[in-house]
Amino acid sequence: MKLALLGTGLMGRPMAHRLLQAGHSLSVYNRTVDKTAELARAGATVVSIPAAALRGAEAVVLMLSDAAAIDAVLLDRTARTELAGRRVIQMGTIAPSESRLLAQAVTQARGSYLEAPVLGSIPEAERGTLLVMVGGSREDYEASLDLLRVFGLDPVHLGPVGSAAAAKLALNQLIASMTAAFALSLAWVERSGLEVESFMQLLRSSALYAPTFDKKLPRLRAHDYDNPNFPTRHLLKDVELFLREAVGLELGTEALKGVRRRLQAAAARGYADADYSALYEAILRR
Repeated sequence: MKLALLGTGLMGRPMAHRLLQAGHSLSVYNRTVDKTAELARAGATVVSIPAAALRGAEAVVLMLSDAAAIDAVLLDRTARTELAGRRVIQMGTIAPSESRLLAQAVTQARGSYLEAPVLGSIPEAERGTLLVMVGGSREDYEASLDLLRVFGLDPVHLGPVGSAAAAKLALNQLIASMTAAFALSLAWVERSGLEVESFMQLLRSSALYAPTFDKKLPRLRAHDYDNPNFPTRHLLKDVELFLREAVGLELGTEALKGVRRRLQAAAARGYADADYSALYEAILRR
């Protein structure tokens, strides 16, 4: 297929490589041009404006940071005129309400829309083992399956537009809350003078264990948050989206608001672009 991909950041770049490796013709656009140089060497066509990427593409993959970036890149006057007859596949993390508004805009421009946010980070994107969740019509889902399987082997159709966006925020809320809870327990263990590995052995043998605890443990113990797969500011953005949408669902979110404050504190201490597990530094209160 002839494809366009808008957004070649931490996740967009390996996803673009996957499309090229699968034999697709790919045009890419990123607001920071130097993030496209590697893809140009790999065979992608780098363009300077979004409309040039869309022109002639059968489908458009969005991997942009938030809804505001999507509006600026995809829905400006020039790019919007190129949406007719094209399928837009939104794969970043935005709120369900934002996804539904985007679907309306694309449909009004005579294009079709599918949301397909992903769970996983750079290693999974490179291997094509992301968990792909899909919201949209069954017809658009089935027409896009071969393309979506480039990123994950078993894309799951959850329902209409908004369904997959809701599932993705539910999962990212767990990322934030579980990481904060584990970091707090680890800080307690260390400051109580317990052996960390003895505690971990107990945790691993319990129903409380999650693999992400061992994945983040080396970072937390070394206080090393460089080379992130998912930066603090992005997780903070997703927590903010969850809290905003939860108001209409009448949910008690006091615990998550506490996690938000720790993420905000970590960002304020200079960890906004570091791995999100840097919220540990805000929990330690040093």
